[in-house]
Amino acid sequence: MSVKMRLQRHGSKKRPFYFIVVADGRSPRDGKFIQKLGTYNPLTVPATIQIDRQKALDWLHKGAQPTDTVRRILSFKGVLYLKHLLRGVSLGLFDEAMAMQKFTAWSTEHDAHVAKRQSAHRKSQRDSRNKPVIKKVQEAAPAAAAQSTEETKTEE
Repeated sequence: MSVKMRLQRHGSKKRPFYFIVVADGRSPRDGKFIQKLGTYNPLTVPATIQIDRQKALDWLHKGAQPTDTVRRILSFKGVLYLKHLLRGVSLGLFDEAMAMQKFTAWSTEHDAHVAKRQSAHRKSQRDSRNKPVIKKVQEAAPAAAAQSTEETKTEE
């Protein structure tokens, strides 16, 4: 039995919302699953991802194969990096305290980057809302005036 980590679609038409689940590879997309690992909402900027890192790591160690999208999500949340570090611990390259220190440093840097992206998005949305509408009216006025002069010339 091949076990896959994949997305299970929920939400209404054109409003997707996904559960990240572990399921048998033969079961249908929205069918029976073994365990729910988290959620993924692609409609927010940046996408909202909530995942239980420990459960995901356990399933990766058991041999569950993530789909391409779930692999990207796990990479974004640091689960694959943590798996990589723990493999280094098992090979004796460094101890577990050093692995957790590296992961914590990566996590704080990553969280700062995500917060920066969120604030930049919010700022761009505020700027687009406060954009003056007068500019569009001013551009339309000369075009309307030119059009009216052309109509008067054709009437003469």
